[in-house]
Amino acid sequence: RNCFRVQQSNMAAPIGLRLEFRGGAELLFNGVKDQNVTLPDQPTPWDIRQLLVWIKKNLLKERPELFIQGDTVRPGILVLVNDADWELMGQLDYKLEDRDNVVFISTLHGG
Repeated sequence: RNCFRVQQSNMAAPIGLRLEFRGGAELLFNGVKDQNVTLPDQPTPWDIRQLLVWIKKNLLKERPELFIQGDTVRPGILVLVNDADWELMGQLDYKLEDRDNVVFISTLHGG
């Protein structure tokens, strides 16, 4: 037996993401279209469901109901992960990886 086994950390490492808000979605984020963020380490790997909670808590400045509905984005907001439709990637369950690019595009336009 090896008495000097290295302890494996049970935490998922912090990950860096590029978030983009387009089509009017940026208006909910003080007009900021691009944000590079670092998600802290946590016991389980980050997925989009958890990212949305983090965005709501840390970035969303006003009228969260225009961005979030329940535990997902509201209808009319397209989500792309690395230029692919999130519906092809598992939607809320997609496990985020370091340097992923996540784009939120509002298709709801007043007029």
